[in-house]
Amino acid sequence: MSDKAITITLTVPGMGSDHCAGIVRKTLERLDGIEDIKTNIASHRVRVRVDEEEGPDGDALKEAVEGAGYDVKAVHDEREGEEEGGDSRIEQDYLEQARKRLIIAAIPTTLIMILMMVHMFWVAIPGYLAIIAVLAFTVVFLYGGAATHKASWRSLKNGTFNMDVLISMGSLPPYVLGLIGFFYPMTSFIEMAATIMTFHLVGRYLEAMAKGRASEAIRRMMDMSAKTARIERDGEEREVPVKELSPGDIMLVRPGEKIPTDGEVVEGESHLDESIATGESVPVYKSEGDAVIGATINKEGRLKVKATKVGGDTFLSQVVKLIDEAQGSRVPIQEFADRMTGRFVPAVLVIALASFLVWLVAGDALRPVLEWGATFLPWVDPVAPTPILAILAAIAVLVIACPCALGLATPTALMVGSGIGAERGILIRSGEAIQTFKDIQVIVLDKTGTITRGEPELTDVVSAEGVEETHLLTLAASVEDASEHPIARAIVDGARARDVKPERVSNFESTGARGVSGKVGDESVLIGNRRLLEEEGVSGLDDLEEAKQELEDQGRTVVIVAADGKAMGLVAVADTIKKESKQAIRGMHDLGLHVVMITGDNERAARAVADEVGIDEVQAEVLPDGKVDAIKKLQDKYGNHVAMVGDGINDAPALKQANVGIAIGAGADVAIEAADVTLVRGELTAVADAMELSKATFSKIVQNLIWASGYNLAAIPIAATGLLHPMIGVIAMTASSLSVIGNSLLLKRRYARAKTQGESK
Repeated sequence: MSDKAITITLTVPGMGSDHCAGIVRKTLERLDGIEDIKTNIASHRVRVRVDEEEGPDGDALKEAVEGAGYDVKAVHDEREGEEEGGDSRIEQDYLEQARKRLIIAAIPTTLIMILMMVHMFWVAIPGYLAIIAVLAFTVVFLYGGAATHKASWRSLKNGTFNMDVLISMGSLPPYVLGLIGFFYPMTSFIEMAATIMTFHLVGRYLEAMAKGRASEAIRRMMDMSAKTARIERDGEEREVPVKELSPGDIMLVRPGEKIPTDGEVVEGESHLDESIATGESVPVYKSEGDAVIGATINKEGRLKVKATKVGGDTFLSQVVKLIDEAQGSRVPIQEFADRMTGRFVPAVLVIALASFLVWLVAGDALRPVLEWGATFLPWVDPVAPTPILAILAAIAVLVIACPCALGLATPTALMVGSGIGAERGILIRSGEAIQTFKDIQVIVLDKTGTITRGEPELTDVVSAEGVEETHLLTLAASVEDASEHPIARAIVDGARARDVKPERVSNFESTGARGVSGKVGDESVLIGNRRLLEEEGVSGLDDLEEAKQELEDQGRTVVIVAADGKAMGLVAVADTIKKESKQAIRGMHDLGLHVVMITGDNERAARAVADEVGIDEVQAEVLPDGKVDAIKKLQDKYGNHVAMVGDGINDAPALKQANVGIAIGAGADVAIEAADVTLVRGELTAVADAMELSKATFSKIVQNLIWASGYNLAAIPIAATGLLHPMIGVIAMTASSLSVIGNSLLLKRRYARAKTQGESK
């Protein structure tokens, strides 16, 4: 990509399915200077990355999209600053517009159907044809169908074929043919034209409602963010809109209030409800120095929080961005649907024309089919004139074949799946990862920060004979308190956790990596490895050797504490295993995964951790650049079915190399950026949850595609034989689209039920 590239965002309300999005993408790809195109039918947005110097501007992009048959409601250039409003407002506007069109179309169509029943079964209505022609004009041309026909014309003029073309071809010819009745007595098709358009608008409205429910999780996240913040500025307390906050502002947060933006606690302590971000319902304790997330709720204490991130840099904004990427991403299986729908509309037009001509030429030979169908299908009229049968067959093919369901199959499932993931602290940013996840056979885990906590912790205190443990720990903590080494901090923190307070130390000295010394009271204390203490002539080391060896075999880092030339005991620290690691790896085994740990630690320490948590395979002493090679070897062995879980900067290349990269949310930003999946809570148990969610989402995609393609393949021949009335066809087409959306929403219902059952246990 060019170093001088900008993003221009178009809001395209009519881009309601993946088929529509495909047409928009192909149209824009024809322009010079286009570097990347991302479409999202949930938010009706197209994000176009263009070369700043040679690429098209917003007006050129708008003109191209409108030429393909889709109105562009708004154009936003990233150089203009942040976008105003959001997905929620766009969805509401689109839904309101669809509702208005439906109401204005439904009223005259209902009147037409009532008049038709009266005219056919009770009494002839004077001027009936003129009345219904005027009423239907409102539905088919003036308001209800105007946007559809406009989009169809643009599409045909631009050489593309969107789904609106089929609806126009199914509603306009019947209306025009119906007008012939003013000059020549024949069956009226005007009622059919109005009904087809109205049911099409019903489908559009119901689809808009369903897609709104599918993206409900994202909208709820944005709605739950704080709108204002109380800050200290120039010695005064004032309330300002959140969008006016700057990094470094000190925010005052009272009990029950939301944290306005991401920050760090500088004063106070409290428990925060972080469920909006992590999915974890148990409040989390926060005190001075702890990071907090915007939109989380302060439960009881008064806090002062320094703003660290604002606007688009906040955690919540990044989550919404990741979900938006997931909803607009491509699933490899969708390529099949894209190829099908790309050729589908022209093929349907050919089939409709062929049906018309065949019935017109050989209608009498085909009447036995209608006579058979009339025995159980009340709308089949085997004695109708041949031209009427030809028209009905052609129109039925056009309206039944609209591939709306096929275009909705993938994006609706992605919308629901990504929304469920966001609520559970699982951010799946790649549609490809959803498909790949189901084939994963091997999962690679980094050790530090993934399986373990990522920071040393005091684990063992072993006293020499005749030495009290408290006295030993007091000596060690007192001297180490003067050091900034991570092991020293672990010893001091561990001592305080055991109610042992460091005493004042004098004559403190550090010998680099070998050890430290100082005077505590009247005792001269030396802490370090065996070689240092042997050089200083410390006695009693052999008595502690067996215990020292045993601790080191468990992966502990052991230091010896001596006082006045005599060994007093051992203090051991280790990067402790996270409490959920064993359960998480057990869950991976239950899914049939081969679990591998790759770490830069020595073989003995790595093996100790692996044995404790149940790792299948260990690769130790692997440098950061070696992790990529290790992943490649596993991919060669297991056929590109390898996932990687990591949290550090040095994990980013390996996460990219893996077929699915999974970042622990508490880890480095670069690792999260490199990953396909982010676990916000930072808990390894979420890996199995993410895999199960991905499999469930992909299963819905497959079910939707099978139903949508099977429906069209079965329905078109039935329509071509004349057994399907166009009105029944448009109802069936609408029902097919809604069934795909409903099937996707069943995923949400399933997880909601599972959550309820989990909370009741």
